[in-house]
Amino acid sequence: MNDLLLRNRRNRFCFGALFSFVLALCLITAIPSPTAKAAEDAKGFYLLGSLASGAAIVPPPGTYLVNYKYYYGGDASADPARSVVANDLGRFELDVDVDVRADLFLEVPAFFWVAPRKLLNGRYGFALLTPVGYQDISADASALASLTLADGRSFQRGASFGINDDTFSFGDPLILSFIGWDRGNWHWRLASLTNIPIGAYDDENIANMGFNRWGTDLHGGFTWLDPTIGFEVSATAGFTFNGRNPDTDYKTGTEFHVEYALMKHFSKAFSAGLVGFHYQQVTGDSGDGARLGDFKGRTTALGPSLNFNTQIRKIPVSTSLRWYHEVDVKNRLEGDSVYLQTTVPLDPLFKR
Repeated sequence: MNDLLLRNRRNRFCFGALFSFVLALCLITAIPSPTAKAAEDAKGFYLLGSLASGAAIVPPPGTYLVNYKYYYGGDASADPARSVVANDLGRFELDVDVDVRADLFLEVPAFFWVAPRKLLNGRYGFALLTPVGYQDISADASALASLTLADGRSFQRGASFGINDDTFSFGDPLILSFIGWDRGNWHWRLASLTNIPIGAYDDENIANMGFNRWGTDLHGGFTWLDPTIGFEVSATAGFTFNGRNPDTDYKTGTEFHVEYALMKHFSKAFSAGLVGFHYQQVTGDSGDGARLGDFKGRTTALGPSLNFNTQIRKIPVSTSLRWYHEVDVKNRLEGDSVYLQTTVPLDPLFKR
């Protein structure tokens, strides 16, 4: 098995890293995912859990297509729920008891290019992600005092009412740049992910696929893989820096995230292990739109990961399936996320 792992180490982990990149892109992919909950509308553009197995391994030179499917479902009450529907509640959001349910289905085709030459003795490249998806947000609310909502509806104390919004649209595209090095069983990678605010957005809507703000995530990580025993440890940490939303005068604070994977590679075709992440907002939200104040959030998640590799007409195809369950949540939606990614190198198709 050791020889088998050595022969397939390059392809298997390059594709694993590629998944991670795409996820990261997706994460940051201008995807209005409810996974980063303490922030404007209780969401962030960096997808937590996108970097896992092989996160620091840069694939060989070439062009790759990664199709990424993502689902998140979560619930919130009290202030985290109010932050989601703040636009509909207007200035009376503190006089309402709210429970929120949010579901997001996302598809992100991503194109990766790894340069044929090295820079600073490392392999580097770029990627473009163009997310599209469906988001549904529903809320059950009870008035704690007489109030009038932003849409003009009036309610007496004790009255119950519902709020719902959904959208199927494009999110903000993301640009990823990365560089990586390796030595023996060790691999390192540095990356930058930029959110471009041109996706679908309306400040009067609850559900938006775009964020209407610029943002950059800077992260770095390592992968240690011993092919003689098939054991891998990967970890990535980074900070997300958010610009101001000009329509709402809301500036989301700086966010910290760390992701990891502990994997056992049983063969060139299959590996399994444990993945997880921790999120912590390190500076508070600000601006006139930040009605709930600093509103710092945190969450931790754990779950299983399965990776499969095969060939279709001599074209290598890699698939990764992961599930995360959130625990120890503060000022965020609390729920579960699922990733399904498929990676195909395009160069062999061009040469046929």
